[in-house]
Amino acid sequence: MNVRSAETDDDHLSPDDRSTRSRIRDAAIECFADAGVKATTVRKIASRAGVSAALVIHHFGSKERLRAACDAHVARMIRERKRQAMRDGPGLDPLAALRQEQHGPPLARYLARTLAEGTPQVARLVDEMIDDAERYMADGVANGSLRQSEHPRGVAAVLTFWSLGALVLHEHVERVLGVDIAAPPHVHADNPAYVAPALELLAHGILAPEWYERLGSADAPRGTEPEEREESR
Repeated sequence: MNVRSAETDDDHLSPDDRSTRSRIRDAAIECFADAGVKATTVRKIASRAGVSAALVIHHFGSKERLRAACDAHVARMIRERKRQAMRDGPGLDPLAALRQEQHGPPLARYLARTLAEGTPQVARLVDEMIDDAERYMADGVANGSLRQSEHPRGVAAVLTFWSLGALVLHEHVERVLGVDIAAPPHVHADNPAYVAPALELLAHGILAPEWYERLGSADAPRGTEPEEREESR
């Protein structure tokens, strides 16, 4: 079964079956987010959902097909939240849409796990996030909040990769900075430990101007110090 069929099977079920199927799916998302796919058994998912393992197999056929249904559901939820976020105005955080929900299955932590393991559905979602980031940046240039980039697609991709990388390493971010970036915003809204350094990097960077010029110049001689280059002009 492909992801699309896993996503649309619910349309053909009765309300009672839909509720049971959704409960199993959400329990699977929680289990996969906690321990990863490989370490999670069907029996553990069944226990979390309050059903039998046989009922999990009845609805999904296998753990792999259940995982495909989880991927499809998470991708659909993220797209819906991104559409709402885009209506609220442009922003630079590719993960903001994942963290708005305070209830329900942990989408951000699930995505952190699946990013490390990789699926076609997640690959498509990453591409969409980059597309969104590029549009956000274009809006920011238009309204004067961002500088025009010479590499808009590349910058959008790097920003997205940085955010997704931080999400995959969210346990270490929390360990070092004390901020759980996979949690809803209200959990860490007053904690500047992650946001303040990120804003400093975005607003000012960390390179001195002469070093930025040196590294950004394709024809700069290797090993030449910035002062030497200035003197040679």
